[in-house]
Amino acid sequence: MHFKLIIAFVEDTKTDLVMDTARKHGAKGATVINQARGEGIKQSKTFFGLTLETQRDVLLFLVEEHLSRHILEEIAKAAEFDAKPGTGIAFKIDVEDAIGLTHQVQKLTQELEDKV
Repeated sequence: MHFKLIIAFVEDTKTDLVMDTARKHGAKGATVINQARGEGIKQSKTFFGLTLETQRDVLLFLVEEHLSRHILEEIAKAAEFDAKPGTGIAFKIDVEDAIGLTHQVQKLTQELEDKV
């Protein structure tokens, strides 16, 4: 099997929504890194030297290649990435090799056999 890594940077209020959406569309799990920071086109506002910004989470989904684009599109739609500036971004990258995925591969294989 070939895998892609979907990386999503989302407002912490949308983390559960993005995880649920990805799982609904074929992701088997995720790794969440809490309290990431960043800024987009507009710099964050400050108040007496303190930055006023929402917290972000980084979500990592290792998914089967043929499911990756669909999952990416669905999480972007659910989290309104293109509708509202600053809500988050997501992208996918190739995974050359991975280990520790025996259970995920078995589950994916079973699902594919059930569809055929």
